[in-house]
Amino acid sequence: MSERRPSGAVGQTHDYGDHDGGGGGHGHSHGLVDRSLVRSREGVKAVSLSLALLGVAAVVQVVIFVLSGSVALLADLIHNFGDALTAVPLGIAFFLRSFRGEKLAGLAVVLAIFISALVALYETIRRLIEPQQLSHLWVLAIAGIVGFVGNELAAQVRLRAGKRLSSPALIADGNHARVDGFVSLGVIGSAAVVALGAPIGDPIIGLLITLVILKITWDSWRTVSTVEPGELVDLHEH
Repeated sequence: MSERRPSGAVGQTHDYGDHDGGGGGHGHSHGLVDRSLVRSREGVKAVSLSLALLGVAAVVQVVIFVLSGSVALLADLIHNFGDALTAVPLGIAFFLRSFRGEKLAGLAVVLAIFISALVALYETIRRLIEPQQLSHLWVLAIAGIVGFVGNELAAQVRLRAGKRLSSPALIADGNHARVDGFVSLGVIGSAAVVALGAPIGDPIIGLLITLVILKITWDSWRTVSTVEPGELVDLHEH
């Protein structure tokens, strides 16, 4: 596994160069260092900005929860907070400039999306068997709007950066944020149909969202499993 590397700046590229499989015969190692630094900073910036957007949305939802005391909203807050933490390992991988860490973080994100689908399916089945009386409908609707806007903005930041940096993991995490946005849309839809006197619409909306999340899970898995981090960057360079 050992390989010879010149001393100095080139030795800093071992994580972002391990996918090339070659030694150092191309004479452009210094350029690789510069490119990896730029990619690292851009990746950390995208992850940090998206987390800040989600943080602002969470603060607004916490205020709404304090004013309303809605248990459903509290559960959604806990879920969103846990999902947001999946971006932390990805940010660390970018900071360390580790392709291997980025790949593992991407797989963890796909797993988190799949778990979200299973949770949504469980909740849908439970509400079909035991219909729930939703309260604080206006609170749930407003919180759903806030959650959707925050997650969609975070998704846009991650997806654009993921495509620009050729990071399958960042693209998957953008899809993850979009999944949470769809869940928030489901909260809005459920509040609306219940207010209109059709409580059966709540689990039906949940089932539709579950199917969407499963589709996103599959697309994210294909992206993370078939594209290596930085692959398109290297193709563009050559």
